[in-house]
Amino acid sequence: MKIGAHVRTAGGVDIAVDRAQELGAETIQIFSGAPQAWRRKTYKDGEVESYKEKVADTGIEPAFIHGLYLVNLATDKPDLLAKSLDALVLEMNAAHLLGAKGVIFHLGSHKGAGYEERVGQVVEYVRKVVDATPDDTWLILENSAGMGGSVGSSFAELGRIIREAGGDRVKVCLDTQHAFASGHDIKTADGLQRVMQEFDKEIGISNLVAVHANDSKCELGGGLDRHENIGEGHIGRDGFINILSHPAFADVSFLLEVPGFEGGGPDKQNVDILKELRAEAGAG
Repeated sequence: MKIGAHVRTAGGVDIAVDRAQELGAETIQIFSGAPQAWRRKTYKDGEVESYKEKVADTGIEPAFIHGLYLVNLATDKPDLLAKSLDALVLEMNAAHLLGAKGVIFHLGSHKGAGYEERVGQVVEYVRKVVDATPDDTWLILENSAGMGGSVGSSFAELGRIIREAGGDRVKVCLDTQHAFASGHDIKTADGLQRVMQEFDKEIGISNLVAVHANDSKCELGGGLDRHENIGEGHIGRDGFINILSHPAFADVSFLLEVPGFEGGGPDKQNVDILKELRAEAGAG
């Protein structure tokens, strides 16, 4: 189990490793371009070489790319669907270039049309992304909090997409805040045991490759995507000790996406708290 964070790449993707090291991160997540713009970054050879050298020197890996927020594979707009496909393919290629594990992304929203109405299209486009990209990269579906018709708030929804898309390159990132907000009681020991049994039944523990470690401003089942610093929200320190001690997470990367104690995003204090809880859980 490694603990890390989402870090900025301003100044070059290699600088992201320096920032991760300053935080005490052991694993890393980045954007491959502005999260609210379609244009993705083209990496220079020297930048990639420097990034890989710093990874080798620091041991800060694995790396993950977080997909841009504009992607929506459940849309009824052909132009948005085409842009989403192109963007995900570019990001998967970027992951391959950097040696990252893959791309974690939000599937999008059916905007009230319903999951059953859009799931076939989602499966088709997940398959298209996988077929168009290198074999060493994972396409990683993130569970949603359930806001605004978003796809993937239930494990059954994610599991069906994985099964019908086929292949072994479609994986899952479990966001703790999204899971809690969508009604999964991951805070208590008994609740977490039931949640992970459901996860294994619907998705398969072997398909869990990352965790977005976020406390929740939203109460259990509140349905809102609202991240909080570790120990400051409704999941709390005891909830994260339960999560960190569960065997399903023993070899999974934990990536912080918290607001930060000074409002600047994931910070050393959050990394240190999560490491402390990992030690209390006997997981590190």
